[in-house]
Amino acid sequence: MYTLMNKLTQLYAEMQKSYEQTAELLDFSCRDCPDNCCNSYFLHHTYIEWAYLRQGFSALPPEQQAEYLSRATDYRTRSEQALAAGQRPQIMCPINNSGRCGLYSHRLLICRLHGVPASMTFPNGRKRNFPGCFRCQEITAGRGNTPAMDRTLFFNKMLQLERELVGPQMAVLSKVKMTLSDMLLKPLPDSLNNAA
Repeated sequence: MYTLMNKLTQLYAEMQKSYEQTAELLDFSCRDCPDNCCNSYFLHHTYIEWAYLRQGFSALPPEQQAEYLSRATDYRTRSEQALAAGQRPQIMCPINNSGRCGLYSHRLLICRLHGVPASMTFPNGRKRNFPGCFRCQEITAGRGNTPAMDRTLFFNKMLQLERELVGPQMAVLSKVKMTLSDMLLKPLPDSLNNAA
């Protein structure tokens, strides 16, 4: 059976291919970057990615899980303090190990797409442009026509997978707006545990 997780893996592969094509056109790479985007404050918005992340997490050795949960608790506390002070948190992701993602194959959508310039067209026809990370903006400064990755199809496919997973529960489940730390610390709703 071709599960929803298989479909999501395929979608991530499509994203990666599009990202790499855009990066190549820009001659852009994260190699030797003085920054690490893993300290960016990202919020995630789908149950399907929450389930995917927890699938990868559950396959880790127990001691690694315990370490990540401890870091996630610290991340949550520190980010809440920063937000309460009116600041955007800038804290290293709890699954980052010396600059490398500890769940790289299960990283989430925004972690995969961040960096290159992108655009997205919403159902109402409104279009939004994303300039890319600071390093990519330095590379593209002064260029008249900068290549950009169109995220629209990927987000539409993600929404379709979300609907397949959640189904009629979409009307009763709360909207997802969580950090990766929250997704590690809070269990997926019981009704979705076996659906993926």
